[in-house]
Amino acid sequence: MTQAPEIGDRIADKSAPPDARVLRNWIGADAYKHWTRMQNWIEASYPGVFEPDWLYGGKKRGWSLRYKKTRALCTLLPGYGVLSVLVVLGRAERAKFEERRYSWSPQLVNLYDEARAYPDGKWLTIVVSSVDDLHEVMDLVSMKRPPPSAD
Repeated sequence: MTQAPEIGDRIADKSAPPDARVLRNWIGADAYKHWTRMQNWIEASYPGVFEPDWLYGGKKRGWSLRYKKTRALCTLLPGYGVLSVLVVLGRAERAKFEERRYSWSPQLVNLYDEARAYPDGKWLTIVVSSVDDLHEVMDLVSMKRPPPSAD
């Protein structure tokens, strides 16, 4: 007997990365809108820079979509009924975050303050449940790596 998925459960079927239909059904219509907006924003802001790469992290972590060139920009994490975005802030990005500390939402500052600092930085897993959340993630990613200027 299989157990019904719970909020935040990851897509654990390792046979193939999820397609758009599976993603939409798993994370829900609203979260899927945020997913596609985030993808479209990355493609428009960083044209030709990042190639999205599906990663399978095992039964517990499931599938994730990472945007990386030499260093990761961010990783989209599809959970059951929810979308989260993982952003790793290294030493330089943490200094930039601190400079703008009071412009971020209290929820993001709290998440940042509670995140453990690893040698490669602070790993922030941000739940995107509104357009405001999405814009803040975009702002954070832009701070981490400013989009190339359109010359």
